Amino acid sequence: MIEEILHPDLLEKLRRVKLFLCDVDGVLTDATIDVGESGETKRFHIRDGLGMKLLQQEGIPVGWISHRTSGATEVRGKELKIDFLHHKPGSKVEAIEAILESTGLTWDEVSFMGDDLYDLGALKRAGIGFSVADGLDEAKAASDYVSRYNGGSGAVREAAELILKAQDKWQGIVETCSA
Repeated sequence: MIEEILHPDLLEKLRRVKLFLCDVDGVLTDATIDVGESGETKRFHIRDGLGMKLLQQEGIPVGWISHRTSGATEVRGKELKIDFLHHKPGSKVEAIEAILESTGLTWDEVSFMGDDLYDLGALKRAGIGFSVADGLDEAKAASDYVSRYNGGSGAVREAAELILKAQDKWQGIVETCSA
């Protein structure tokens, strides 16, 4: 049971999550960008995608906040029907505050997953901050939970499962998928 694994304070933070936000490069991807004459490509982990879809299915909107504009990010975001997609230079904190204003949610209800310098402000403000295993030391220090997985290797899925388990939604998902 999740209660036996996680500290009670972390468990309470997971239970309050009503919005899941994350960075893209280095979190949803391994931070590698392949660029050639045909454009840019990125690799996304399929389990991360399913984890975000499960959050949405259970009423938790998902958003990506990236400091970098990317056609590959746009394509994957549309494919997954991401609720909020902000990918352009600027303050991630300001981008998130605009989302909070539009949803009526507070920072305390936000889960944010990051890996690098531009993520520090959001990690420090979020109700619960997650970092990937290969994230910047400062990002990991600013996080409540550091994933066992590197960016692009299932770290987002791990965070999604922790949220769903803490909110007693995981077992229902398992049972539905087992039918």
